Amino acid sequence: MEPGRNGYRVAVEDGPGGWTVRILDPGGAVVHERACRDGAEARLFASTVRQHIYWLSPERFREYYRLPGPEGREEG
Repeated sequence: MEPGRNGYRVAVEDGPGGWTVRILDPGGAVVHERACRDGAEARLFASTVRQHIYWLSPERFREYYRLPGPEGREEG
């Protein structure tokens, strides 16, 4: 697998409730959500997630963030 091609994405939103970072699976479903106190924290966390998306295999990425596997159960 080519680096950066594990299919996960990260989204940052400044909404009415404050800053939120979401990790989306290859199908576009939100699999992790984190509230942040401000834009700087949100951008920093999103940047870290993007680096992990680039460097880690899908399996290792799911394990690191304790995300559900393809069968819907948590890996690791």
